[in-house]
Amino acid sequence: MELIEPTVTALGLELWGIEHLQQGKYSLLRIYIEREAGVAIEDCEQVSKQVSALLDVEDPIAGEYTLEVSSPGLERPLFSARQFSQYIGSEVKLRLHSPVQGRRKFKGKIVVVEGDSIRLQADGVDYDLSFSDVDKANIVF
Repeated sequence: MELIEPTVTALGLELWGIEHLQQGKYSLLRIYIEREAGVAIEDCEQVSKQVSALLDVEDPIAGEYTLEVSSPGLERPLFSARQFSQYIGSEVKLRLHSPVQGRRKFKGKIVVVEGDSIRLQADGVDYDLSFSDVDKANIVF
């Protein structure tokens, strides 16, 4: 993230998040970009060209990979506690690294975000979760 963010910012965009998915000997590097006015296909192309050149020089990923650049979309993934706090009151679907009260998967409303702590209301019950325990989270549209 530290390598890519300055390039995205220099293009007038916000780096929303990065996913690196290993698929056998190949991998997928997905970069999500955001802008208040919205993201155009030209923005994705620009970021793809700039980041591709940067990654060719720095070579931080071993093996072959595919680079994909897109906007986060309506069912946007959440990558930080700050992003969770932007969506208080919204419904989210998330998966944890390890179970909390016997559950790893939750679908519920973000109630409160304080520091690294997220209160999620799911099935009429409030769960206090640590952001560091979140494996994957997406807004439910």
